[in-house]
Amino acid sequence: MNRPFQRIGILGKLGDPAVSGAITALLAALRAQGREVVLEEATAREVPGHGARAVAPEDLAREADLAIVVGGDGTYLRAARLVVDHGTALLGVNLGHLGFLVDLTPTRAAEELAAILDGAYRDEERALLRADLVRDGAVIGRSRALNDAVVHRREVARMIQMEAWVDGAFAYRLRADGLIASTPAGSTAYALSGGGPILEPGLDAILLVPICPHTLSNRPIVLAGQRQLEVRVLASEANLTCDGQDNLALVSGDRVLIRQHERRLRVIQPLEHDYFSILRAKLDWHNR
Repeated sequence: MNRPFQRIGILGKLGDPAVSGAITALLAALRAQGREVVLEEATAREVPGHGARAVAPEDLAREADLAIVVGGDGTYLRAARLVVDHGTALLGVNLGHLGFLVDLTPTRAAEELAAILDGAYRDEERALLRADLVRDGAVIGRSRALNDAVVHRREVARMIQMEAWVDGAFAYRLRADGLIASTPAGSTAYALSGGGPILEPGLDAILLVPICPHTLSNRPIVLAGQRQLEVRVLASEANLTCDGQDNLALVSGDRVLIRQHERRLRVIQPLEHDYFSILRAKLDWHNR
């Protein structure tokens, strides 16, 4: 058995009445089990009469043993970037479409959560990417991504010209709509739509997937996890987007340095978690 969780932080998808109701029920269940609960302050404003202590997001990440995300994959991605540097474990309760990141469904959440809080869970790690924007030799922007860091075109009908370098060695020049650098966990997100392979989430790797390359021989590449990717923007304007949420504007001459983040995310899953059953359901693979 693992160590039980005592102090629980809750973050929810904002603007969704179903999330508010689910958090109310979750609070009652946690209090019945004698757990201390804190709510992210933005989440607390959407849960009338919650009676819990509301804290800033950074304080929740610092204080909680376990952060529970109520919503979908987008909310989970935001929470992952928030808690990763504090070693806080993360658990997702899915209230939207079936996702690849969140594990508990409303129909079984109460039963599975009780077991997890008592120490019956799988504790795994996931790599994040760190992306640094370098202009004129200085880092002027930085972000992290659990799924992907994407250099993509800013104008609708214009390709980007860029170069990819790996550990300081020239890899290739690319004319395309963009380039996706993905974690294994993110291989089932944007990278999959771009024709990339599915990687098991626990692998130590970085996946590169060109977006609509002008030269069809530009194919996805899987790099070792310790590699550093450098994307050089040539004669184009582009954006760097991390997890579809953080955006930085790029201009010609900018360099984007992408490597694994120094800390790994603690991911909590039920003991019966089955990655391939999620793939079958999400991708509509034929079931036996």
